[in-house]
Amino acid sequence: MRKPHEEPYVFRHPALDLQLFLLINQHWRCALFDTLMPLFSSTAVLVAILAAAVIATVAKGGKRQLLYFLILLAGMGISDFSTKLAKDQIYRVRPLNAVAGTWYVDNGEWRTRSADFVRTKERGTSYPSAHAANTMTLALLALLLWPRLKRWPLLVPLITGYSRVYLGKHYPTDVLAGWLWGVVVAGAVWLIWKELERRVPSLRPV
Repeated sequence: MRKPHEEPYVFRHPALDLQLFLLINQHWRCALFDTLMPLFSSTAVLVAILAAAVIATVAKGGKRQLLYFLILLAGMGISDFSTKLAKDQIYRVRPLNAVAGTWYVDNGEWRTRSADFVRTKERGTSYPSAHAANTMTLALLALLLWPRLKRWPLLVPLITGYSRVYLGKHYPTDVLAGWLWGVVVAGAVWLIWKELERRVPSLRPV
């Protein structure tokens, strides 16, 4: 762990990373996306959808479905906690606090940094994106637990990741790192679950 008085790492921006951020956040904008992207990035909306899914799935498939959702939530919790540990070591400043002209939402209203905006923060929590990691963990575990869903859950991390860049919260590499970490966490949780299922007969499907 880095001590508080030590200097943070200097995060170098790959040229393509910054260029793609500028395209998504500053050039590929439209009124429809301005309305939708905050919703796609909202934790409250995701929780509401999950709650509805829990009720509908348990009502149809029985109590075992509730166990699957607990596995899903455990995976997302591990993902969220571990990405925060990484953020505390990397300190990458979010683009809305670093890049002139960045569009972002403040108290429900769209705002933009001025053309002469100068970065003032030395530390931030941009890398990796927890939203990207958590939703990728959710999507992959959902695919493994409910194979009939096919690939539809993958739309969740893809749309969420795009929204984080659109909202000025993350650079594309933040999102990519989050997706990759979500794959790792989902894989680890799935392997642990299958081992528990093998060792504990009562956990096996009837």
